[in-house]
Amino acid sequence: MGGVFTKAISISGLVFCLFTSGSSISLAQKSAIDNAGEKIKKFNAHSAFNRGEFKTALNLYSALLYDNKDDAGLTFWVGECYFNLMNYTHALEYFNLAAKINPNANPDLHLEMGRTLQILGETEKAIAALEEYKQTNPGAKTLKESEVDHYLGQCRTALELTATPINVNIENLGMSVNSEFDDKRPSITADGKKMIFTSRRPRDKDSPVDTEGDGKYFEDIYISLWDSAKKTWGEPDLVPGSINTEFHDAACSISPDGKQIFVYKNDPLENRGGDILISKLSSNGRWGTPRPIGRPINTTYYEDGACLSPDGNTLYFISERNAKGAMGHSDIYMSTRTSKGGEWAEPVNLGPEINTEYDEGGVYIAADGKTLFFCSNGHNSMGSYDIFKTVHENGKWTTPVNLGYPINTIASEKSFVLSTDGKTAYITSDRKGGLGESDIYKVDLSHYPILEKDPAKAAAAAVTPGFSILKGTVISNEGASALAAELNIYDEAGQKVGNTMSHSDESGDYFITLPGNKKYTVKIELKDYKPLEESFLLPASKDGNTYTQVKHFLMYKK
Repeated sequence: MGGVFTKAISISGLVFCLFTSGSSISLAQKSAIDNAGEKIKKFNAHSAFNRGEFKTALNLYSALLYDNKDDAGLTFWVGECYFNLMNYTHALEYFNLAAKINPNANPDLHLEMGRTLQILGETEKAIAALEEYKQTNPGAKTLKESEVDHYLGQCRTALELTATPINVNIENLGMSVNSEFDDKRPSITADGKKMIFTSRRPRDKDSPVDTEGDGKYFEDIYISLWDSAKKTWGEPDLVPGSINTEFHDAACSISPDGKQIFVYKNDPLENRGGDILISKLSSNGRWGTPRPIGRPINTTYYEDGACLSPDGNTLYFISERNAKGAMGHSDIYMSTRTSKGGEWAEPVNLGPEINTEYDEGGVYIAADGKTLFFCSNGHNSMGSYDIFKTVHENGKWTTPVNLGYPINTIASEKSFVLSTDGKTAYITSDRKGGLGESDIYKVDLSHYPILEKDPAKAAAAAVTPGFSILKGTVISNEGASALAAELNIYDEAGQKVGNTMSHSDESGDYFITLPGNKKYTVKIELKDYKPLEESFLLPASKDGNTYTQVKHFLMYKK
């Protein structure tokens, strides 16, 4: 015990002498003190970086670099901080400076240069830097070689797709919808009259910010109505009712019939990864408090992006659940509605044809009920996230196809929704020239029938797909009460082409989208009621407006 105490006194005395008797300190002793101090500063900088505190790390590294201007290693780490702060121009500046001082400053130098060049759109230079990384770091432990090949594949896809652009016109929705802040996740009703989206704009001058997160305004859900006279979207407002809270509230989608909004929330008071909730439209036009969709859709993992099929029978969503068959970080799942009405069956992973070891999200099912659009930073992306298309045929999903340039760019395209007539799409992108971090863009598909198997050939043949809405109620002849019934729909050849359910609430509503200008037969069989069968013509959409046919079915007691 005494020995330990004496040793502590000796060290203390030595430090005191070193700092009070500078004239007696040898050059070697001073150098040792300086080196120790610099090591501590480097340790603190690395620690801040590893914690994700990139601004703090940048300040620490910059201070060190000020006294060590020719230190290639420190120069590299300043570049790394700028990269993680998404200041890619400054990141490239420091990576280039580090390479000039010492090309071997860090094993990851050429990799980070390549990734930065890729993001900045200097694709051919990015390929050269990534190839240099592979040559100088064979079997590098810092990043699997397959991942470097993934970045190289993105660069080559970008060169290929930009050289063969598709025939679409893309337009920023402008300040009438977008803001200088983050605007994303558009979703429209099947009749094209309502659009909801998520925005991080302030509600008012007293809007709080996320002090425990990124310091930006909290997300809220907004709604915009289509102005048929001006042919544009109206000024957005906060969704009326009880959807938005003081925390983050993000829109997944609005149901095709416009009566439900799927909401993503990560309640800070719960130890969960984030859940899907449902808000329903009341008769007074206000939206109710979102309620969790519950199991088996929600788990303790992250669930988001819920999207309902046009007939209301299938729910698509993304999840990070650790389930059998999971492909990567975030996968797309589907669940079908059970015979019990409001309940959902155990979700099914869409499998390796759709999901990759990377992230999938932004899921949307088209009006035909079989064409699925989603975003991914896997598959053959141009860089970051791209939008892909797959079709459910013969019981399986087709190989996803990149929608091409300029729908996709080297920037991040994270969501896609399509009008019922297939002629207009809306995407989220953070491409250059936007008004804020991410903006919502309109895609004119008039000359690119995207729902066709080969849109280019279909466009040349002037083929344009068109879907119409069939909706109405199923009620009893006794008291006109609403009935929960299954509606089976057949074409002229007697082939079943769809089915949907009416709701046993106060309305008894049903809703489905079907190809227009065709004859259909609806058959309903319900216990204690006489079977119903009715044939009719469903007209096609025209004049840019989705045709809606309302048919009510009256069921008679046996």
